[in-house]
Amino acid sequence: MNPTEGFLVLEDGSRFPGTSFGYEGPAAGELVFNTAMTGYPESLSDPSYAGQLLVLTYPLIGNYGVPLPGGQDLPDHFESERVQIAGLIVGSYSEDYHHWNAAMSLSQWLKAHGVPALQGLDTRALTQRIREGGALKASIAVGGKHTPFVDTDALNLVAQVSLPGRRVYGQGRLRVLLIDCGVKHNIIRHLVRRGVEVVRVPWDYDFSTETYDGILVSNGPGNPVHCRATIQNLARAMLGDTPIFGICLGNQLLALASGASTYKLKYGHRGHNQPVLQLGTNRAYITSQNHGFAIDQESLPSEWEPWFTNLNDGTNEGMRHRHKPFFSVQFHPEASSGPTDTEFLFDTFIAEMERRKA
Repeated sequence: MNPTEGFLVLEDGSRFPGTSFGYEGPAAGELVFNTAMTGYPESLSDPSYAGQLLVLTYPLIGNYGVPLPGGQDLPDHFESERVQIAGLIVGSYSEDYHHWNAAMSLSQWLKAHGVPALQGLDTRALTQRIREGGALKASIAVGGKHTPFVDTDALNLVAQVSLPGRRVYGQGRLRVLLIDCGVKHNIIRHLVRRGVEVVRVPWDYDFSTETYDGILVSNGPGNPVHCRATIQNLARAMLGDTPIFGICLGNQLLALASGASTYKLKYGHRGHNQPVLQLGTNRAYITSQNHGFAIDQESLPSEWEPWFTNLNDGTNEGMRHRHKPFFSVQFHPEASSGPTDTEFLFDTFIAEMERRKA
């Protein structure tokens, strides 16, 4: 059977031909790139990628297949219950896969979730185009089927990926209220593994009647300004002194709730091996990241201070309150396909809750 032809079409009018190995239908979103060599099951199921056409810069993709979900409350090998990206672009797709826990090919997984994918494109040229011109609106056309471009910055993508109801995981003396803005499951795994009860609630949930020892604001996709309900709920919670920990989008939402502002990065930070410096020390960490917006560090109120900074471009990578146990980071301390240098932040969060519980 001959492969179906397709095109990646950019908003500047350029077209990149390829062949389909995913769902044979059109898709549109923001074109972004990821620099990681491994971890596509984690990346593709990360809700922070919702609405995006993902370019994987590593030349060979698919060689180790995709595992079965496994697990009970949470899938063992994925960061959500489904593929979250709008579409996938790779240089070379490997139809033959070999791995001890592989149960299906990447192609089969994408088709099962209705996600189109193209191979045979020059991903290095695409990455250069994005780095020079910034993230672009794009669409995938397969088999002559097209779809209009979409401005994902104008959409509330968090509302599309957040859990619709309340759910509890684990047991323990400490209870964490997890505001789900598109949470990666490994955040929940880290907390439960440390003996914490996790109460997961939707992004716009009014948690004023809940009892908890700490609040964790999760990662998620898109422009943070659309999460007005989350920002308002956090601003009320910050009148007290219960520990609050924000991750990725949670960093931006905590900043907006404090009165700071955010802005869109030219092409975002996505992938592994992103170096960050802990301010006030000579210590650098290697991190995994996935975001398109950042905090305007100059807009932080006087009671807040920068905590981490990106060693590549100087952008903000975290902040903390000078007097209260509120802190957040732009990177992913829970990442499992990349470095685990910053996993200690979960212990820092738990220590703050223990100190106030004692």
